[in-house]
Amino acid sequence: MSNLQKWLVPAVLCLSLQPVLASEGASQSPLLVIGASYSEGKTPFNNGVAPLGGISVGLGSYLSLGQALTRTEELPGYVINEAQGGAGTFARPYCAPGAPVCGPAGWDSYETQLQHALARVAVPPGFTQYNARYVVITMSNDCLHSDAFGIPQSQSQPCSAAQMNQTVDRLIAVGNLALSRGVTPVYDIYPSYQRLDLPLFRSLSGLAWVIGEADYNTLRELSRSRLRAELPNAIVVDMWKDFVHIGDGIHPSVETARKAARRVAHELLRRDGAGAR
Repeated sequence: MSNLQKWLVPAVLCLSLQPVLASEGASQSPLLVIGASYSEGKTPFNNGVAPLGGISVGLGSYLSLGQALTRTEELPGYVINEAQGGAGTFARPYCAPGAPVCGPAGWDSYETQLQHALARVAVPPGFTQYNARYVVITMSNDCLHSDAFGIPQSQSQPCSAAQMNQTVDRLIAVGNLALSRGVTPVYDIYPSYQRLDLPLFRSLSGLAWVIGEADYNTLRELSRSRLRAELPNAIVVDMWKDFVHIGDGIHPSVETARKAARRVAHELLRRDGAGAR
């Protein structure tokens, strides 16, 4: 088969699908997912190395939001999940507790995750249109604990107000990138502090420190309020309402993930109906 024929086959296939896709609600298109461990429990491997040794949340006994979205009856289950357990909004190396240096393993930024997700649904031959209408973006590890800065934990300090705003700046930037590609970002709201047990998470993980209650509430409110104010075309869903953790103080239980996926599905289906009127 010639190179031209190799490109014609997928191009013709995509063109044949366009009338079908156009007739469906946006909720029935492939759903992109990026973020950290709430979206995907596995840490990334890169050339044979991975942060945390490649471990997964709950040693694999964990239902992430990305997985739950594939099982939600109201959605078709088409999920492109490029999230990485442990990730932050910016690329950074892994900094083990007590280690004087960081790396070589690390995480991609949210922007890189989005670029990868978009590439999975880019329509040939131009690759400038995408077979997806939404991208779910969940909370990052920025500012939450001592290994989230890309520097040795002994040198890290809790985020200042300026650094918290910079975290939200990066969340907004990735949302604007999605919107520029014709894809609507769907953000979460951080679980309430009382629903977590961050001191327990610290003791189990060996981290030098975790964020305190006042700083957490500040970061949560900054994210919620600024996303809604500065990205009016985005969607913000309180998907972690009534959050229950799995026993480690921070990650959602199976039922919590299922409820979050259903809340996302209901919002997308509601918008299908609103768009039809």
